[in-house]
Amino acid sequence: MKSYTELDVWIKCRQLASTVYSITKQFPKEELFGLANQMRRAAVSVVSNIAEGCGRQTAKEAVQFLYMSRGSLYELETQVYIAFDQQYIGSTELDKTLEEITACKQLVHGFINYFRGLANPRTTNNQ
Repeated sequence: MKSYTELDVWIKCRQLASTVYSITKQFPKEELFGLANQMRRAAVSVVSNIAEGCGRQTAKEAVQFLYMSRGSLYELETQVYIAFDQQYIGSTELDKTLEEITACKQLVHGFINYFRGLANPRTTNNQ
């Protein structure tokens, strides 16, 4: 496998983290340690868990970190909706960020399936 920094899943999730940092810069100051911080931590968790999973010894261990990454994507998705509800972001930012999250979910799901295949290779019946 190539370096995790060359994987589409890691690259796209890293871009998502940059998007989240960008949109949370415009949040009110009182949210600096509230929603903005939670969103940033969730976005960083997504990409960091992909990297950590790639560094694990077994496919089974890698999958556990990818599950955490996927969970953080769902957490972030909810937080983006809350930011919209509080009028911290507009509908354009909402749609763009949700689109990025959806793309990342699909890539993480595919990566989970890849590692699950490594952890549970199918046996062939030669009879």
